[in-house]
Amino acid sequence: MEINLEEKKKEFIDIYNKYIKRDGAKELLEFLTKSDFFTAPASTQFHSAYSGGLLVHSLNVFHRFESALRNEYGENFTEKVSMETVAICGLLHDVCKIDIYKVDYKNKKVDGNWVQVPYYTTEDSLPYGHGEKSVYIISGYMKLTRVEAMIINWHMGGFDARVKGGSYSISEAYYKFPSAVIFHTCDMLATYLDEER
Repeated sequence: MEINLEEKKKEFIDIYNKYIKRDGAKELLEFLTKSDFFTAPASTQFHSAYSGGLLVHSLNVFHRFESALRNEYGENFTEKVSMETVAICGLLHDVCKIDIYKVDYKNKKVDGNWVQVPYYTTEDSLPYGHGEKSVYIISGYMKLTRVEAMIINWHMGGFDARVKGGSYSISEAYYKFPSAVIFHTCDMLATYLDEER
């Protein structure tokens, strides 16, 4: 599958600038542009584990979230969840992955010969968690609404380390903020249906 990363980057920036208008948005976009956000993979080996995978995943989740909200609440879904919130959550939920992926090399047998092949590893200089780290990074630039913070914080669902550790907070968050459940589902659909392993 051939992906034009320049087109995807333009799509991301166009959506971002169209919908995200609050104070600090411009500075956050500058931060993203100076980081590896547009060239980082989305994972080391699972979904979109290639250069630009994080960008592609973020766009996939944005489109899934907008569509799911429309399906759930109808054409007037923005009365419940604004397009600014859709864009912030969809495009920025995984900013926690900025600058954590590194390329290393391993031996692999190709046509009977051992060759060095690249692969991704992680090295997190700010081990703050996952969803909560994204909330932390975004909040350094612009104020999130409570709904946005809950959506981004709990977007990993049952894969969240806190949930695996026994925390029940996610259940309360999903009851109180139904759009967080919808978002988590969209993240999973994008990961497992829209993207390659």
